[in-house]
Amino acid sequence: MGRIFEKRKHKIFARMDKMAKAFTKIGKEIAIAVKNGGADAENNPRLRLAIQNAKAVNMPKDRVDAAIKRATSKDSSNYEEITYEGYAPHGIALMIDCATDNPTRTVANIRMYFSKGNGSLGTSGSVAFMFDRKGVFKIAGEGISLDDLELDLIDFGAEDIEQEEDGIYITTRFSDFGSMLKGLESKGIVPVSSEKQWLPINSKEVTNAEAEEVYKLVEMMEDDDDVFAVYHTMA
Repeated sequence: MGRIFEKRKHKIFARMDKMAKAFTKIGKEIAIAVKNGGADAENNPRLRLAIQNAKAVNMPKDRVDAAIKRATSKDSSNYEEITYEGYAPHGIALMIDCATDNPTRTVANIRMYFSKGNGSLGTSGSVAFMFDRKGVFKIAGEGISLDDLELDLIDFGAEDIEQEEDGIYITTRFSDFGSMLKGLESKGIVPVSSEKQWLPINSKEVTNAEAEEVYKLVEMMEDDDDVFAVYHTMA
């Protein structure tokens, strides 16, 4: 009985830790959005997007409002968006999107993770050519005709629309991200999530043991509060 309780407790703490990290990252998204476009979500598409992403991770409204208020204060942190590049073990390329108020700290941490994970930090452009920068939107699929949706959204820049078990995924060019966001809003469709992602042009096959090494490095990075997301070329 005690062992079962400990397992449950571990799962609860892991879930809480994951939620706390998600809230921290959403808070940074909100801060960047407010600094760039103001605190009025009606006139700030990026803030509307951050609020939608907050809802997707069940961030309470009072915490969202507090993050917006904090971002408008003179003492709020100024976050800089930086993307680092490099290689994980076995020739797997990585793109690491970060938001930080201390780039010196962040790059030192990223370099340490690469060192611990038997990878190497690269220079700007060293692996970016292996990825395409895309906008990826997820919407709920209930009550939506995929055929009608495709016709509606092609004009807004949809390159690919796929129906999955958990919803419909729409991919656009990076330059069409804002257009698609406005297009969905005009159709009364609120995305479950909206992200700018680095999608690999080609993927590399690895063994299970090799994949485990890569995932260990990726997980180290994803646990860092300055890291938004890590993308890789592993199949």
